[in-house]
Amino acid sequence: MAYSFTNSKGKTYFLHRKQITSKTGSTRDLFFFAGDLRPEFAVEEVPAGKHVVELNSGLPVLKKTE
Repeated sequence: MAYSFTNSKGKTYFLHRKQITSKTGSTRDLFFFAGDLRPEFAVEEVPAGKHVVELNSGLPVLKKTE
């Protein structure tokens, strides 16, 4: 089951990860929240060193843990 976050407005978002390749050829992970579940990109848990915060608009984002 994918990691889900329900914001203060009651909408549920699911955490996804997509590996992207830059122009230089290096790859990195792009984490994003979406309102629909996309099984091929779904993530089970929040990555280490990150935590979820909610913006004023209600959108969840990942931030570095300090």
